[in-house]
Amino acid sequence: MPLFSKIPSLFSSDMAIDLGTANTLVYVKGKGIILSEPSVVAYHYENRIKKVLAVGENAKLMLGRTPGTIEAIRPMRQGVIADFDTAEAMIKYFIRKVHKRSTFSKPKIIVCVPHGATPVEKRAIRQSVLSAGARRAGLVAEPIAAAIGAGMPITDPTGNMVVDIGGGTTEVAILSLGDIVYARSTRIGGDSMDTAIINHLRHQQKILIGESTAERIKTTIGTAIMPNDGRGKKIRIRGRDLLNGIPKEIEVNQAQIADALFECVQSICEAVLTALEATPPDLAADIVDRGVMLTGGGALLRDLDAALRERTDLPISIAENSLYCVAKGTGKALEYERLLRHAIDYES
Repeated sequence: MPLFSKIPSLFSSDMAIDLGTANTLVYVKGKGIILSEPSVVAYHYENRIKKVLAVGENAKLMLGRTPGTIEAIRPMRQGVIADFDTAEAMIKYFIRKVHKRSTFSKPKIIVCVPHGATPVEKRAIRQSVLSAGARRAGLVAEPIAAAIGAGMPITDPTGNMVVDIGGGTTEVAILSLGDIVYARSTRIGGDSMDTAIINHLRHQQKILIGESTAERIKTTIGTAIMPNDGRGKKIRIRGRDLLNGIPKEIEVNQAQIADALFECVQSICEAVLTALEATPPDLAADIVDRGVMLTGGGALLRDLDAALRERTDLPISIAENSLYCVAKGTGKALEYERLLRHAIDYES
């Protein structure tokens, strides 16, 4: 019988949060994932006083389109908090939205953090959660949460390898007996891919595009491997011509985007190879049999699994609903806290 085969039916206000660079997902104990919104907050400034104007999806629509009195901010950078006050406001808003009432008992909250987060960064996340209204804040490493959410048997005495590609970081980890044997965190993720596309088009096509356009290109025609015909699918985009400063529409194809993403893909491959080199021989043998599991939104980049398979000669799988694996795994850590207490850090 699978380790996490039965979800407790007892509802509570306790929750798990995947506080991601690009998106925040909230899992409520006994209910599952009930919120998934962009990690963006928009402020309105009036008489030098700033007020929260929008959070989540509505705030994301304002990115790159705000007048002088409005500012849209992404409080998370590379998996950790870059703006403490904004992160606190965002978490508080999501807690209120989840419970749909103004008063409720203070929840216990578990948040996932990158394995490579520093003590200062962890303290910032914990303090933001406590300031937002939690009675207790626990932290769990993203690789463990991703592996649990992907359904990997991490409590078995065998090697499991997970590669979680988020918006800000890529977490590569070898797990056995419910804990991390080796982990490596590289600050390459979906945001880095968007930036790479923006820079490539600026240098090669002399056109400047925004983050939302870069993300649309990545999700529509982005690929990790050069197309066989040297061009692949194409898409029309709009931006600002850097030569004369006027708006312009151009066509870009998959080959151009594969070229733009080459260094990001290579960095992910190198992180995987480095982890494999550091893996104990017996666990390495298990990974040859079991293969590597890809999770996170970045795992959805077209042909990324093929690129990794080509570099490692290992079976590569993409988790079902890979975008939600970390949130599901963090939620399972909350549901089965006694079983996974060794993986949850409650230290203040």
